[in-house]
Amino acid sequence: MQLSTKEDIEAPLDRVFSQASDFEHLERQVMRRGVDVRRVSGDPAQPAAGMGWLAGFRFRGKPREAEIALTEYDVPNRLCYRTVSGGIEAVTQIDFVALSRSRTRVGMEIALTPKTLSARVLLHSMKLAKGNVEKRFRVKMADYAKELEDRLKREG
Repeated sequence: MQLSTKEDIEAPLDRVFSQASDFEHLERQVMRRGVDVRRVSGDPAQPAAGMGWLAGFRFRGKPREAEIALTEYDVPNRLCYRTVSGGIEAVTQIDFVALSRSRTRVGMEIALTPKTLSARVLLHSMKLAKGNVEKRFRVKMADYAKELEDRLKREG
């Protein structure tokens, strides 16, 4: 299953990429949402492919774990992550494109692949509700883009 969306942000490319790759800030944001996240490899002062995290969270009432790895770190063009959780592998690709000196387009694509029978059933049920899943995905991405844009405006 694939999900994709694009958002335009009123800020220069380098500043948008810098915020999107501020891993310490992202970790704090995720923890505020109730996810236990712990970096297992990599130095946040020198981000690079190979950084990794373990995350613990609740999904459908059960505790779950996810292993997340930064697989590509191409400043200021692309971030790619590989996540494995409960029989599902997700590859997330985030592309950054300068539309002008003060406007950046952020495109996100997620490819979900089942690795177990139960994961295949879960993804099949998601495909049946794909319209709702895509809508929620686009709304979350739009919210994140707005938050990032507002944060950049406050910083000047």
